[in-house]
Amino acid sequence: MDFAHTFLQALIAMDMTIRLSVVLILACLAGLYSERAGIFDIGLEGKLLISAFFSAAISFETGNVWLGVLAGVAASMVFSLIHGIASITYRGNQLIAGVALNFLASGLTIVIGHAWFKKGGQSPALPNGSRFHEITLPFADAMRDIPMIGPIYADVISGHKPLVYITFLIVPFTWWLLFRTRFGLRLRAVGENPASVDTAGVSVIRYRYAAVMIAGVLCGLGGAYLATSQASAFGREMSAGRGFIALAALIFSKWRPWYALMACLLFGFLEAISNLYPNIDVFGVFEIPVQFMQALPYILTVVILAGFVGKAVAPRAGGEPYVKER
Repeated sequence: MDFAHTFLQALIAMDMTIRLSVVLILACLAGLYSERAGIFDIGLEGKLLISAFFSAAISFETGNVWLGVLAGVAASMVFSLIHGIASITYRGNQLIAGVALNFLASGLTIVIGHAWFKKGGQSPALPNGSRFHEITLPFADAMRDIPMIGPIYADVISGHKPLVYITFLIVPFTWWLLFRTRFGLRLRAVGENPASVDTAGVSVIRYRYAAVMIAGVLCGLGGAYLATSQASAFGREMSAGRGFIALAALIFSKWRPWYALMACLLFGFLEAISNLYPNIDVFGVFEIPVQFMQALPYILTVVILAGFVGKAVAPRAGGEPYVKER
């Protein structure tokens, strides 16, 4: 009985970890593309937030969740374009431009949301057709009774929203694109030695814009997942620092896709534990308060940034505007 209960709790924790990691994975991969090309993107948080708002708003107005996703991706790409113009074309400070986007998204979502829905910056709850629903994978019900493997397949792997499966397909695709294609080789070279790439006749500006726009698409999917899958409405500041956690995971993973996946799953696991066990009794001696458990993912973010930011070697040209030599 004890083993069955423990196994059930483990299944619940794994399932929740996957659900909570999706936004982090998408935002982390967005930062991976951008920073591999030499553009540091602090604005991941703002892109997630603006995408979540427009995804919820358009889904509610049209009754079509996929139109909401497209709207969220488009909004995020507009923010990426602004970031690209500021930091690539006009060679502004990339970090300041990203912070400005975060403030802009925070203000715009509240002002537009209040004017649109009259609900204090929030959107109404999305009806059935305006949000995603779980997908049952083939043979999930038939395999449920198989010991160990069956419950894992039926209750952990199966039963997620479409964007969950899309996200976990994007990870190997990102690895293949960055490390097995000419486009990926050039994009990584742009972040390491843009002058050499430019000498070879490859446009540094074009590849940096491409990376920034890809980041916009991925953040758009992350924000859409927040509003139409993880929740069923938009709430004020619902990104809740996930863009910054994704940046910490990116540093922790040393800008590699598979490591990024593992780092994001770790952060998702910590959030899942804080939700499942808000108060943890330590050997009957003292109890860990719920506030500490809720803050645990953010505490780990600070620890990683403090302990790994100097050890993880970022792309050498990261954060530096490229000036073409004449």
